[in-house]
Amino acid sequence: MNLSLHPLILLLIFPGGLFLMNVGLFYEWVDRKLVARYQNRVGPRWFQPLADSIKLLAKEEIIPDGVHKGLFLALPVIALTGALTAALYVPLFGFEAAFNFEGDLIVTLYLLSLITLCIGLAGANTLSRFTIVGATRALTQMFSYEAPFLLALLGPAIAAGSWNINEINAFASENIWMLLAQPIGFIIALVGLMGKLELPPFDAPEAETEIVAGALTEYSGRGLALFHVGKNVELVIGVTLIVIFYLGGVANPLEFLLKTAGLILIITALQAMFARLRIDQTVGLWWRIGALMALLQLLAIIFGQYLGQMLR
Repeated sequence: MNLSLHPLILLLIFPGGLFLMNVGLFYEWVDRKLVARYQNRVGPRWFQPLADSIKLLAKEEIIPDGVHKGLFLALPVIALTGALTAALYVPLFGFEAAFNFEGDLIVTLYLLSLITLCIGLAGANTLSRFTIVGATRALTQMFSYEAPFLLALLGPAIAAGSWNINEINAFASENIWMLLAQPIGFIIALVGLMGKLELPPFDAPEAETEIVAGALTEYSGRGLALFHVGKNVELVIGVTLIVIFYLGGVANPLEFLLKTAGLILIITALQAMFARLRIDQTVGLWWRIGALMALLQLLAIIFGQYLGQMLR
């Protein structure tokens, strides 16, 4: 689906920057509201995530002693910029991506990982023990789920014969859902996204009952708001990628809304069902089960394609 608007409007307002950030805040509200209802709580009102962000943006930025000031201020900006840049290569809301090239899948996944790297550096940049523990957990967890998550997305890419997200979206819309052909990859991609977003049961890096707010304990005001919005943008991009790769792609805004809402429903149910995992349990889960299953499925796909060529 194409939009004939000025490029700056496409990038900064709709369907890019401003609109995308607001959709991220809305999806956060849906996530929090559904988890609350599963747990027999009322949950936040619809405007709560937006109100929280505005409140943080209006607050004074307090810079703690012993930090590198430039790095402390730059990391939240880099994190949000990375997420918004990744959105340029993804056909969000059923509209064509602003930019695309062969291999943009790898660039997009790297940009999405930039948020976790910035969070890790933010924690290591301060003198607080809570932030250092949170940063260590965040980076350890990242090295656990990144490989399985990448392998899970490579399966549909190999089936489509392209590493271009737009081309994979077109392939998905013309063929059966990859969920049916590669169910293991779908499960790994979905759970991997929860790990990237540090959602329960993979929220050990920011376990508020143990280490306050993890790596971001020393952040307040604008810096915390930018990290917060960046995570929400990552949520929207992540569910969009899974829809494109496993649920038949997206061709229009209504299809995007229905499919991504279904994924959010599953993610919230998983959050409510499972207790927090220790960091050693998370690492063991991903390397002993997740990476192995993703690799076996990828090898099966490659072998199947090779066998198909031999039989022709």
